Amino acid sequence: MSRKPIAPAKEPWHLVPFEPADVYALKNLAAGNASEGQQKRALDFIIHTVAATYDLPFRPGGAEGDRATAFASGKQFVGQQLVRLLNFDVAKLPKSEST
Repeated sequence: MSRKPIAPAKEPWHLVPFEPADVYALKNLAAGNASEGQQKRALDFIIHTVAATYDLPFRPGGAEGDRATAFASGKQFVGQQLVRLLNFDVAKLPKSEST
């Protein structure tokens, strides 16, 4: 899935741009009945759009810019943790009954 690159929102707490298919994918993922494509779309949407994992978190503007940068950095951290876990070598995990 390829998303059109967009500039990060000036205010990182604003609602992110989305398509109806993103909403359906997230709702079906939460309900536990998303198709393979919806699962991939939902995760892609979370990592790339909602968490803005690969965007520059910096926002200009003095003290207000500092707060916006801190907020954007928090969103980005969530995406980074998801990507880190998705790329984690499962062979290094302790064996459990749930695997």
